[in-house]
Amino acid sequence: MAAVKFASHLKELRILLCQTSKSSQGVRDFIEQQYVSMKKNNPKFPVLIRECSLIEPKVYARYELGKECCIPLSNLKSDEVLAKIQQVASSIP
Repeated sequence: MAAVKFASHLKELRILLCQTSKSSQGVRDFIEQQYVSMKKNNPKFPVLIRECSLIEPKVYARYELGKECCIPLSNLKSDEVLAKIQQVASSIP
Protein backbone atom coordinates (compact mmCIF):
# COMPACT_ATOMS: atom_id res chain seq x y z
CA MET A 1 0.00 0.00 0.00
CA ALA A 2 1.11 3.55 -0.69
CA ALA A 3 1.59 4.91 2.81
CA VAL A 4 3.10 8.15 1.57
CA LYS A 5 2.27 11.37 3.38
CA PHE A 6 3.58 14.40 1.53
CA ALA A 7 5.39 17.11 3.50
CA SER A 8 4.36 20.74 3.25
CA HIS A 9 7.48 21.76 1.28
CA LEU A 10 6.35 19.52 -1.62
CA LYS A 11 3.77 21.33 -3.75
CA GLU A 12 3.02 19.07 -6.73
CA LEU A 13 3.88 15.75 -8.37
CA ARG A 14 3.71 15.13 -12.11
CA ILE A 15 3.96 11.58 -13.38
CA LEU A 16 4.70 11.21 -17.10
CA LEU A 17 4.30 7.90 -18.87
CA CYS A 18 3.60 6.22 -22.19
CA GLN A 19 0.33 4.30 -22.57
CA THR A 20 1.93 1.37 -24.39
CA SER A 21 5.71 1.18 -23.94
CA LYS A 22 7.37 -1.59 -21.98
CA SER A 23 9.50 0.93 -20.07
CA SER A 24 6.33 2.50 -18.60
CA GLN A 25 4.72 -0.80 -17.49
CA GLY A 26 5.76 -0.38 -13.85
CA VAL A 27 4.34 3.15 -13.75
CA ARG A 28 1.04 1.92 -15.20
CA ASP A 29 0.98 -0.87 -12.59
CA PHE A 30 1.72 1.68 -9.84
CA ILE A 31 -1.22 3.82 -10.96
CA GLU A 32 -3.56 0.81 -11.03
CA GLN A 33 -2.42 -0.68 -7.72
CA GLN A 34 -1.27 2.14 -5.45
CA TYR A 35 -2.48 5.52 -6.71
CA VAL A 36 -5.85 5.38 -4.93
CA SER A 37 -4.36 4.73 -1.48
CA MET A 38 -1.73 7.43 -2.07
CA LYS A 39 -4.51 9.94 -2.88
CA LYS A 40 -6.50 8.85 0.19
CA ASN A 41 -3.48 9.74 2.34
CA ASN A 42 -3.11 13.10 0.52
CA PRO A 43 -6.61 14.04 -0.68
CA LYS A 44 -5.94 17.70 -1.49
CA PHE A 45 -2.44 17.25 -2.87
CA PRO A 46 -2.12 17.71 -6.66
CA VAL A 47 -0.81 14.59 -8.39
CA LEU A 48 -0.91 15.05 -12.15
CA ILE A 49 -0.70 12.05 -14.46
CA ARG A 50 0.25 12.84 -18.04
CA GLU A 51 0.25 10.22 -20.78
CA CYS A 52 2.09 10.78 -24.02
CA SER A 53 3.17 8.36 -26.73
CA LEU A 54 6.80 7.29 -26.88
CA ILE A 55 8.14 9.18 -23.86
CA GLU A 56 10.28 7.80 -21.07
CA PRO A 57 8.44 7.67 -17.73
CA LYS A 58 9.48 10.24 -15.14
CA VAL A 59 8.24 11.85 -11.97
CA TYR A 60 8.66 15.59 -11.47
CA ALA A 61 8.42 17.04 -7.98
CA ARG A 62 7.79 20.75 -7.51
CA TYR A 63 8.83 22.21 -4.17
CA GLU A 64 8.58 25.58 -2.46
CA LEU A 65 10.16 28.56 -4.22
CA GLY A 66 9.66 26.93 -7.64
CA LYS A 67 12.39 24.31 -7.26
CA GLU A 68 11.89 21.09 -9.19
CA CYS A 69 13.53 17.71 -9.46
CA CYS A 70 13.04 14.96 -12.00
CA ILE A 71 13.59 11.25 -11.46
CA PRO A 72 13.44 8.74 -14.33
CA LEU A 73 11.15 5.74 -13.84
CA SER A 74 12.11 3.62 -16.87
CA ASN A 75 11.82 -0.14 -16.47
CA LEU A 76 10.97 0.02 -12.75
CA LYS A 77 8.42 -2.20 -11.01
CA SER A 78 5.43 -0.76 -9.18
CA ASP A 79 7.10 -1.00 -5.76
CA GLU A 80 10.24 0.68 -7.11
CA VAL A 81 8.11 3.53 -8.50
CA LEU A 82 6.58 3.94 -5.04
CA ALA A 83 10.07 4.05 -3.52
CA LYS A 84 11.11 6.82 -5.94
CA ILE A 85 7.98 8.81 -5.09
CA GLN A 86 8.70 8.37 -1.38
CA GLN A 87 12.23 9.58 -2.08
CA VAL A 88 11.07 12.83 -3.71
CA ALA A 89 8.40 13.29 -1.05
CA SER A 90 10.93 13.17 1.76
CA SER A 91 13.80 15.05 0.13
CA ILE A 92 14.40 18.77 0.40
CA PRO A 93 15.94 20.33 -2.72
